[in-house]
Amino acid sequence: MKLQQSQQFTPMIPTASMADIAFLLIIFFMVTITFEVDKTQVLLPKTHIRLEVPKKAAYVSVTEQNVIKVSDGEELSNQVPGVEDVLSFASTVVASDPSKPFVLKADSNVQYDHIDKVIDALKQAKVEVIYLLSEQETVPVN
Repeated sequence: MKLQQSQQFTPMIPTASMADIAFLLIIFFMVTITFEVDKTQVLLPKTHIRLEVPKKAAYVSVTEQNVIKVSDGEELSNQVPGVEDVLSFASTVVASDPSKPFVLKADSNVQYDHIDKVIDALKQAKVEVIYLLSEQETVPVN
């Protein structure tokens, strides 16, 4: 028996809805992503109790090499040359929001006199609340 050869179709993937799926994925990731404003890697000192740091706080980070980075809580952290620049940075942040809390994130190997200079600069800038970041379980703030 002789069969008649049927017409061959080329395989094809429908791509009409691919653009919709791509845009939905882009929107999903844009809505769910969170950015960490201070990505400075430091070895935090250990404590018995640690309070939870409020969101949108300003950050001052001191690394083991005494490199100081600052962030106002909205933008990524930037390196500043010295402690006097921390004073000018904190003054501008306090001028825009006097009740904004500051988080001091210092490596556990940094000399305490350097940390003390940074704290003094924050106090001179009239910062009301300073959190010292440490490594431990978090306890919610009342």
